[in-house]
Amino acid sequence: MKLSRFAVFLLASCLAASAATITYDANTTLGGNPIDATATFVTNDNGTLDITLTDLQANPTTVAQLISDLDFKLSNGATSGTLHSSSGQEITVNSDGTFSLGSTVATGWALNSISGGLQLDVLGTTTAPSHLIIGPPGGATYHDKTGAGSIAGNGPHNPFLDGTAMFTLDVPGVTSATTVTSAIFSFGTSSDCDLCTAPGTPRNNPTVPEPGTYVMIAVGLGLVGLAQLRRSKATR
Repeated sequence: MKLSRFAVFLLASCLAASAATITYDANTTLGGNPIDATATFVTNDNGTLDITLTDLQANPTTVAQLISDLDFKLSNGATSGTLHSSSGQEITVNSDGTFSLGSTVATGWALNSISGGLQLDVLGTTTAPSHLIIGPPGGATYHDKTGAGSIAGNGPHNPFLDGTAMFTLDVPGVTSATTVTSAIFSFGTSSDCDLCTAPGTPRNNPTVPEPGTYVMIAVGLGLVGLAQLRRSKATR
């Protein structure tokens, strides 16, 4: 009986800890501007989805290179959910290109339903056009394109989110077996720009063991424990 309870406990622990990680990258050129972004999704058995959204493009010279939106679709077809929490560190870029880091705050982004999937977006919120995610400077300062002025000292666009924003979503039906079937990144402050979106490319992501694998692990360890118990009795 003790062995059986141990196996059940082990199995429950394995299942509780199970999660799948899926990463999409977008590294291309939009409207003549290089962009480099990544989104890492972690699907959990408790119905939560963790997303880390990162802008890797160094030395951005226009706000059109900054992340403002992420559309994605899940293998379970979910089109509704709740934004449980989000966070990012604010960064303010001064008119001379120097910058200062602020506090870690809620992103102000929203979770929306779209056709066949979900969307994380800042442009449709009262936070916009600030809190876009900006990549690192090319050196000690940021340098706008000549005459653009959409980053350095731009009042409406400041503050930005420095490099990375993190989101936790509650999505009914999500488990560790849920995958992300597509991801599309949007950049800049125009919500209807034909040259502002880029589809993500999935990496070769590791998969988590199926629940049956956990059962085999628990059973195998249980058999080992049983053998040890029998040997212990035999030596008494």
